[in-house]
Amino acid sequence: MEYIYKENQKGAPVFVLLHGTGGTENDLLPLAQVMEPNYNVLSVRGEVKENGMNRYFRRLGEGNYDWDDLEKRSEDLANFIEGKAAEYEFSTNDVIFVGFSNGSNIAIHMMLNHPDKFKKAMLFAPLYPKNIETKIDFSQAEVFLSLGKGDSIVPETESEHVIDIFKNNNADVTSIWVNGHSLPGEAVEAGQQWINR
Repeated sequence: MEYIYKENQKGAPVFVLLHGTGGTENDLLPLAQVMEPNYNVLSVRGEVKENGMNRYFRRLGEGNYDWDDLEKRSEDLANFIEGKAAEYEFSTNDVIFVGFSNGSNIAIHMMLNHPDKFKKAMLFAPLYPKNIETKIDFSQAEVFLSLGKGDSIVPETESEHVIDIFKNNNADVTSIWVNGHSLPGEAVEAGQQWINR
């Protein structure tokens, strides 16, 4: 996998940056710098191509996921992060996922599959259109969600569904509503406050 690792302070938390559709491992680096410049950064490029655009997993249409592909690529990415944790000497418990759109969605899947390893996330414009049938122990999880009013890709009911996935499984959830499928300044500012609380 193509990635960037940047160590800013030994032993500090690690932002794992996961871009949106069509992005690269460079997209969210400025966001990480603004959020907390002393945190370390692992930024990973999605390996799936959709009309030449990078993604983390395949889909059959807007909001219609290839769930088998998501499962496989989610495990591949989780294993990759674990490998980098060993290589760069950090714990998966130090990871804070920072995702936008497609990156947020695979982060949710990794957290659902590995709640013991991945416990903290900042998710912008997430969409996870599946009901969770089993209880997940998110009692140690802390999640910041930035959700869109009038989002052309994610209906508000689906944004509420993401909140419920975490709240119904006892996560500590902070959420903010912004306009559209976006990552505006007010979401960044709210995210900074969440990081520094």
